[in-house]
Amino acid sequence: MSSIPNYGQPSYGFTRTLAGVSFDEASSRVRTALSEQGFGVLTEIDIQGTLAKKLGVETRKYTILGACNPKLAHRALGVEPGIGLLLPCNVIVSENDEGGTVISAIDPVAMFGVVGRDDIEPIAQEVKALLEAAITAA
Repeated sequence: MSSIPNYGQPSYGFTRTLAGVSFDEASSRVRTALSEQGFGVLTEIDIQGTLAKKLGVETRKYTILGACNPKLAHRALGVEPGIGLLLPCNVIVSENDEGGTVISAIDPVAMFGVVGRDDIEPIAQEVKALLEAAITAA
């Protein structure tokens, strides 16, 4: 059924598998954990629904959440206005083949590294710590 393969730990993000946890439960947990770390979900992309509608293919449930911490986004934009090209931070919730759910988040240090500015890294490190805490708590 799924044309989206299982994936390991990417070098540009961090991943946690929730064995035996449904997609809906994992999605709820992630949203709560993000909120507790000061993030709001600005966007939600239903990859499964989009691929079904646009390509007629069946895939596992897979959603991309665009998470933003307004205070940290404001700080980053104050240092580098173009950083908006890299916002919000993506968090993935997807079913896996074993009947559980995988949650992943972008590593902001890796992502913001493309900017090439040392003054962005402390902000990226702070965002990373909060995203890691959210993924762990979920």
